[in-house]
Amino acid sequence: MATSEPTRPVAPEPNAPAPPTAPTPTASVQPAPTPQNDDATGARIIALDDDKQEKAIAEERVRQQVVQREAARAAAAAAAQQQRLAELTAQAQAQAQAQAQAQAQAQATREALASAEAAQRDAERADAQRLEEANRNAAAQREAARAEIARQEQARREAARQEQARLDAARAEAALQEQTRLAQQEAARQEAARQEASRQEASRQDAIRQEAARLAQLPQAPPAPVQTAQEAQREERLRAIGRQLNQEAAQRDAAGGQRRGWLLGRADANADLVAYAEAMGRKIELNMSLDAVRDVVKQPHRQPLVTVAVRSDGSVERVTFVTSSGVPAVDEAIRQIIASHAPYGPFPPALARQYDVVEIRRTWLFDVAVRLQ
Repeated sequence: MATSEPTRPVAPEPNAPAPPTAPTPTASVQPAPTPQNDDATGARIIALDDDKQEKAIAEERVRQQVVQREAARAAAAAAAQQQRLAELTAQAQAQAQAQAQAQAQAQATREALASAEAAQRDAERADAQRLEEANRNAAAQREAARAEIARQEQARREAARQEQARLDAARAEAALQEQTRLAQQEAARQEAARQEASRQEASRQDAIRQEAARLAQLPQAPPAPVQTAQEAQREERLRAIGRQLNQEAAQRDAAGGQRRGWLLGRADANADLVAYAEAMGRKIELNMSLDAVRDVVKQPHRQPLVTVAVRSDGSVERVTFVTSSGVPAVDEAIRQIIASHAPYGPFPPALARQYDVVEIRRTWLFDVAVRLQ
């Protein structure tokens, strides 16, 4: 009696997931011969004749041996299958455990990478914050350095300005003292010159009057057909002198007995008069730009000699051109400049006690600036 070989279980793939653990199957085993079976078989054998009995006994023995071998083989196969199932179960458990460990390691690796990335981001943020703070500190230091340099430069300029002001004041004081000294030295000479000029003027006026009277007494002669150039110049001078005398007489009459002072140059014995004239000139020079009259003074002209009569309250009485510039626009510009800077301040008490009006004569120059000489 043939028996089929038991089917061998197929091992799972190495990377296949472990199968779920199942209860171990029990192998099917043919029952071993029992005494009841042997008795039945023996009864059948006894019923046969001797030859057949021996043959039947022999066949029965063979069958029993076969059955025993088959039972042993089935038992061995069941034991082998059970062992194989145990091994597969252990292998599946080991694979599951290894996979769990691998997953745990992978999770740990991912967590470690995430932690490292977070730490790196934190470090980068910290570095960026430190760099930004360093940049802010550097900018603040640069700004502080610039402010300090500006402060030092301002202090240096202020010190230089104060030093320059001190030097200017010292130079002005020295110039004033020198001017006063020169004025005092020049006082006697100018006084003598004034007296001499007055005497000469009186003599000149007397001579003019005498000449005018003489000319008036001469009989009227018919006009000469031709007048020499010398005679024409002489008559023109006489007419100019007459006009000047009439003008001065009219001015004296208009003054009504006012006390008048004259400053015809830059030096005089009267230091108060010199100081007032200098202050008046500085007011015009320092507050007048050449740009305002640049187009006018570009025209060819003479250096005008101008007399400005100033009242004791600083107002201007009149402006007289001793020598015109020869260009009406330039003369008019000078009048406007003088009027625009009036009043020129009241006389100092010492000067006011002497004069009601002072006449200051200056030559006007237009070069790099407006200057009075």
